[in-house]
Amino acid sequence: MKYSRHAKILDIIEKNIIETQEELAEKLKEIGMDVTQATVSRDIKELRLIKVLAGDNRYKYASFAQGETTISNKLLTIFTQSFVSCDYANNIVVVKTLPGMAQASASAVDSLKWSDIVGTIAGDDTIMIVCRAEKIAEELVNRFNRMIK
Repeated sequence: MKYSRHAKILDIIEKNIIETQEELAEKLKEIGMDVTQATVSRDIKELRLIKVLAGDNRYKYASFAQGETTISNKLLTIFTQSFVSCDYANNIVVVKTLPGMAQASASAVDSLKWSDIVGTIAGDDTIMIVCRAEKIAEELVNRFNRMIK
């Protein structure tokens, strides 16, 4: 049952923009799987789903490619542990990190492969992230701040 549900979840998030656990639970109910939000939450954790920026400036659930998961999780841990603050100006996000951690943190951002991020440049304790638009930069700052809390 659980593995069948996991397969359906992966299928649903591949074919739809799913922003919340409640939306995912509703889609599962539509196909005859009676689940609670708590079950969906556990499934999301087990499947290691992440939220990525969709083409219409909304966030949606997505999965990492199998081989990239371990490396990306380690890099994201480095990012969250070394993050100090961030802000944006126009389409550029500036992230402050602990001294010596900017390059590893920038690598974590690069590993996400978000199409709305043009690229990153890292110094010793500062990362510059160039986004495709100011709105994306603003959302990225908000997402980083939520991720850290």
